[in-house]
Amino acid sequence: MDTPAGHDLNADQIAYWNGPAGQRWTDRQASQDVLLAPVTEILIDRAGVRPAERIIDVGCGCGAIALALAHRTGPAGHVLGVDISAPMLARARQVTPAGQPVEFVLADATVFPFEPESFDLLVSRFGVMFFAEPAVSFANMRRALRPSGRLAFACWREPRENPWMMAPLQAVYRHVPKLPQQGPEDPGPFAFASGARVQRILEEAGFSGIALEPCHFELDLAIGRGLDAAVEAVLEIGPANRALDGQPPEVRDAAKGSIREALAPFASGQQVRLGGSIWMVTARAS
Repeated sequence: MDTPAGHDLNADQIAYWNGPAGQRWTDRQASQDVLLAPVTEILIDRAGVRPAERIIDVGCGCGAIALALAHRTGPAGHVLGVDISAPMLARARQVTPAGQPVEFVLADATVFPFEPESFDLLVSRFGVMFFAEPAVSFANMRRALRPSGRLAFACWREPRENPWMMAPLQAVYRHVPKLPQQGPEDPGPFAFASGARVQRILEEAGFSGIALEPCHFELDLAIGRGLDAAVEAVLEIGPANRALDGQPPEVRDAAKGSIREALAPFASGQQVRLGGSIWMVTARAS
């Protein structure tokens, strides 16, 4: 399978998203899009897409955000979806209807040669926290924006603000060692948890008018399918899955029981709702 040329320090992320993990995320992407619908709604609203705009969707994954943006910018606009994951982009191309003003490119946005000053808007839903040198990455992307260009992206706040991820993981830790400790600035889902760090990165990359809005919501891990579906979901992708990687079946079974026990108090009908929290970040190119 093809992998993109990228910044040397992003090699681990490129390998991860083009390996078995990338395929697992691809296989669950339809469910993830339902799960993350509250985030998508906030992001699209704050992006303020206008007709005929040219937009970059960074870390576009399987294309849901790119298609939503294309719907709003209309046939006179254009959306460029950029991602390092070949499996995800294959799915994005598969699900994109013919005639949509969308193009997908397998590339590392840190080094991709975007046409300078040719886009109006840069958008991302959880696609920007994995750069090894994010100020370098954002500087390259900013050069693609017109002087009037805008930035809008969603990133996770601190782990304690996101029990939808952490409650299952803590249940798993009753059975397996903890994952290696990550530094607060290491690439990963919580790399942008510090608002001060996000501000510093964007200023260094040349952005101005930077605003960070904390947004809280509840996510239905079951996506309306009941407690068993919620348990299976957290076992298939995310931190609980990583903590259980390589463990024997008896350990996985025991951890599954603990996850179910941890999630059961949050079950109501066919939903299993836990809290989540993001920074909704907006800025200008100059």
